[in-house]
Amino acid sequence: MNGLDAALADYLAHVKTERGYSEHTVSAYGADLADLVTFAESRGVQGVDGIDLALLRDWLWVATERDLARASIARRAASARGFTSWLARRGVVAGDQGARLKAPRALRTLPRVVPQNALESAIERLAARAADGDPVAERDVAIIELLYASALRVSELVGLDVPDIDRERRVVRVMGKGSKERVVPYGAPAARAIDRYLEHARPAISASAAERRAATQEIDANGASVDGVRGTRSTSPTAAVFLGVRGARMGVRSVHRLVADMLADIPGTGPSGPHALRHTAATHLLDGGADLRAVQEFLGHASLGTTQIYTHVSAERLKQSYRTAHPRA
Repeated sequence: MNGLDAALADYLAHVKTERGYSEHTVSAYGADLADLVTFAESRGVQGVDGIDLALLRDWLWVATERDLARASIARRAASARGFTSWLARRGVVAGDQGARLKAPRALRTLPRVVPQNALESAIERLAARAADGDPVAERDVAIIELLYASALRVSELVGLDVPDIDRERRVVRVMGKGSKERVVPYGAPAARAIDRYLEHARPAISASAAERRAATQEIDANGASVDGVRGTRSTSPTAAVFLGVRGARMGVRSVHRLVADMLADIPGTGPSGPHALRHTAATHLLDGGADLRAVQEFLGHASLGTTQIYTHVSAERLKQSYRTAHPRA
């Protein structure tokens, strides 16, 4: 049993025996926090001191991407806050990392579909920033192209490792909900962006992060470097496809901000994030004549009923076009 598992077991024993929580409540807390432990370990965290506010927020964003109910996400946040508060009171960690944790607002309605020409213009503007070889801009273009081309969930995108992308066949292996694996294709524009990112931008981002780590290696016992600058949290090399500026795997919130900023300039889209690109890709596929079953497999939906919502979106778009263009509408 590692440090995280041991701490979780102690906490569950505490809420059962000392707080008098019911078996049902303890079981619910245990399920929530076991998922948190698994998530933390997937990010390389080995002990409770590695559970910080950023990790907790990423964990909740992943839950949102799984389309969990608002009540389930709120309960997860409460479970995490109880756990981190207990750790802080016992003196196991220096501070309560979950004190400011709030559950993100769950998406209750289908985001509006981004018009194809508006989306292409937005991608072109983003690509223009990458034209001078800026590695972060090149990474951002690859992210947007792949999200739209393959209709990935943001949690699936940030979970990709380099071997998951078959550049020769132009397919990506994705681990979706319920640990179900699927293989989805991507087209020529995404292929160009991914190739450029993997061959140029990713090595540049990794090298830049390594240089920053080397500059902060000499740290005294108080945590200050020899030139008085506090050291940053170390980040080990990673197989992740998409890297942040520190060389570690990007988090879901970083990708969400990127997409939200890009879509903010498109009239009529409203507040939107990565899921808007997934919805848009699915709707554009159906508009183009794709079979509903094929779209279901493409999206990784367990139920065809989940996919059928896009047929309603396409029907509404058709009605709108009819009312606008038909002389007898």
